[in-house]
Amino acid sequence: MKALIALEDGTIFEGTSFTGAGEALGEIVFNTSLSGYQEVLTDPSYTGQLVTMTYPLIGNYGINDEDMESAGIHLKAFLVKEYCPFPSNYRSTKTLAVFLQEFGVLGVEGFDTRALVHHIRTAGAMKAAISTEDLNPASLIKKASGWSGIVGRNLVAEVTCSEPYGWADNQPVPGTNFSSAKAVGSEKFKVVVFDFGVKYNQLRILSELGCAVQIVPATTSAETVLAMNPDGIFLSNGPGDPEGIPGVVETVRALLGQKPIFGICLGHQILGLAYGGSAYKLKFGHRGGNQPVKDLTTGHIEITAQNHGFCIDEKTLPAEVKITHINLNDNSLEGMQHTLYPAFSVQYHPEYAPGPHDAKYLFDRFLDMMQG
Repeated sequence: MKALIALEDGTIFEGTSFTGAGEALGEIVFNTSLSGYQEVLTDPSYTGQLVTMTYPLIGNYGINDEDMESAGIHLKAFLVKEYCPFPSNYRSTKTLAVFLQEFGVLGVEGFDTRALVHHIRTAGAMKAAISTEDLNPASLIKKASGWSGIVGRNLVAEVTCSEPYGWADNQPVPGTNFSSAKAVGSEKFKVVVFDFGVKYNQLRILSELGCAVQIVPATTSAETVLAMNPDGIFLSNGPGDPEGIPGVVETVRALLGQKPIFGICLGHQILGLAYGGSAYKLKFGHRGGNQPVKDLTTGHIEITAQNHGFCIDEKTLPAEVKITHINLNDNSLEGMQHTLYPAFSVQYHPEYAPGPHDAKYLFDRFLDMMQG
């Protein structure tokens, strides 16, 4: 089934749908991971986006029940050079096409993904429309241009949980008390997790390290969190513009100095805004499992998994915030720590799903901070 991909600047690509008929609007971006497409699909941070994989063959190991990073798919369309319809993996329970169809997500193959990625790297991420139903290029370009975009939008509202829950036996547990979350081994610490679009592997790691985990909606007040008497507060990843989420920055600002805080990705950006900094949109973002980051405190280089389109401007941060990590591709801010309060954060994903394990030590650093 023929599919057209139209970018807001008038660029057109022609491919084939491997999931049937459909149409999608969103921001078109690319991911450089060689594997881990299931984790990409189920990462809530991709809400509102059309994702292109740079690796040419996708789908060869199918879909399984263990590699889910949330309860479903969040991106709007999935674009690949070549789709593999016959996966070979003992864990596979279904094909990629079936998985996409279950969530009504359009899958497109058979076009020059290298040309698309080169165009995005040159012109920047932009609005796009993909359709098997509207094959008129002028009409599709108009739809792409007319889409609202992600700047200023509250995409977190689309992915955050509606009610608090715990985590046990590698799955969510309904409940509002820490007693509902039974950590592996002895429960060393109680951690409140703000769900801005949390990935399951962050909860798995905290639980494996002996933490009792309580996940709360993004709109939860500082007073409610402090009433739980946690040992630490975790700010999760999530989609979109950090400045488009009403009230959250003020909540995090109220929590500074009250309890140790660890932020990841969008949580890092929200923490930066709470410090008094500002955010800006990157030209085409950082997405993939091979981003080099330098730890300025040790001089070590980490290969990291990343997925973000916004960044905190380090020039706007106050003097009491120390820069701890930088991206070696563009020198953008990747990590920071407050020198007066027990709070630190990174822009990348130390939970490595998918990606290298280089940065998992940051969870141990969070435990050390809670230990005092």
